[in-house]
Amino acid sequence: MEMKIEKRDMKFLLVCLIVGIVAEEAFYRDLIGISYFVFISAFYAVFYLRFRSFSFSHQRLGYLVLISIWLLASSYYLYDITVFYALNILVIPALVIFHLVLITSPKKMEWNKLNFLSYVLLRLGNGILYNFRFIAHLTGSLKQNSNPKKYDVWKKIMIGIAISIPILFVILNLLASADVQFERLLSNIPTLLSFNPETFFRIVVILIYTFGFFGFLQVLSQKKIQAIQKESHFNPMVLDGIITLTVLLLLNLVYVLFVAVQFKYFFSGTLEDGYTYAQYARRGFFELLFVTLINLTVITVVIQFTKTSIEGLRKTIQLALTVLVLTSGVLLVSAFMRMALYEDAYGATFTRILVTSFMIFLMVIFAYTLVKIWLKRLSLFHFYFISSIVFYTGINLVNFDQIVVDRNIARYESTGKIDIDYLNRLSSTGVLGLIELYEKNPEIPGLEELLKQRKAEREYIKSDTWQSHNLTRDKAYEKLGLLDL
Repeated sequence: MEMKIEKRDMKFLLVCLIVGIVAEEAFYRDLIGISYFVFISAFYAVFYLRFRSFSFSHQRLGYLVLISIWLLASSYYLYDITVFYALNILVIPALVIFHLVLITSPKKMEWNKLNFLSYVLLRLGNGILYNFRFIAHLTGSLKQNSNPKKYDVWKKIMIGIAISIPILFVILNLLASADVQFERLLSNIPTLLSFNPETFFRIVVILIYTFGFFGFLQVLSQKKIQAIQKESHFNPMVLDGIITLTVLLLLNLVYVLFVAVQFKYFFSGTLEDGYTYAQYARRGFFELLFVTLINLTVITVVIQFTKTSIEGLRKTIQLALTVLVLTSGVLLVSAFMRMALYEDAYGATFTRILVTSFMIFLMVIFAYTLVKIWLKRLSLFHFYFISSIVFYTGINLVNFDQIVVDRNIARYESTGKIDIDYLNRLSSTGVLGLIELYEKNPEIPGLEELLKQRKAEREYIKSDTWQSHNLTRDKAYEKLGLLDL
């Protein structure tokens, strides 16, 4: 297929180069802070400028994903929670790719089908291929406009250089190992040539971003696309109704017995001799949570792939699924109560708060799944996907570290117990919590020494560059400076 490069394509490549420079400045200079929000602003400004006359599709879901992207980007400025800092480096680009492919896809394409994932991967692959074709076209144009003999000479020179590089790499390393003076000479070459490896690395990063943005957006803007509209030619998996019902009945039998035990312990107020509530809560919590996730998988698979024309069998399977959902709900409640007891005994941590919020999310998922069992027209994936985006965005905006600090301070006021070392290991929110605790209770053993150490190290949390500017870190830096110890 012949590629036609227009003048506006070259201008757009220059615009993508600017966005590539912004990306490199935002992500490779210092800690990510407000720089992520700046990059997202620049990127989407370029996108909507390029697609200003494009007729977008799936706009309701598109707006939800777009809002989530902006909120997640803003969390880099608002908080400095390490877990979300790392996760969002992957989550935000994935959501951006999904969002752009979604709103530029055909209006009749169903995004909640498995083939949409293939469509997303196809667009990414086409974006990479577009860059190769673009470069090849430019090279061909240069060849046509230049002297053929000189072009062939330069082409052969470049091939020779490319072949020589790996050979010279091995030889130079061997010679450097054999002679110290030669090794010193080689080490001085970058300085003599004013060559900075960091500069070279940054140029490479900028070019990767530039052509990544350029190829992907150019492909999305094309009207003629190879859309994957049809489902796979393979026959979908169908589960036998009798086998499915047998499995569900056996699972329900086990869970009903287990639920009876849970009611005995947690609702009668009695425990086996030798166990405290905290010890009992610690046992089996993650096992219960894992079993609940297995149940959710089983329920989802049965709903999606069990087909039967026998009305009585279908109703019985629905009843068995309902029992499985309800017993799974009891398992979640049991796990939730165990976590609450464990937190009361040992205090709140980031992991315990995160797991608790995830259990609440699972309760919502199970409630919807229960309705889906009896209403076939509902879409499981549609709800799972949207609720997952809302949940993940929500836990990023809720400062979990602040909740941990507040609960530990409240626990100290009621029990006199607190783990200041754990609060110190939290983000800058933990430092702010320690300062608040010291202002109210300066007599806590070890707290003053800990804050003196943090004050001596306060320069490490200072936002020295605009990229790393973060509201929580800056506040902690100021508070430590004002602290009178």
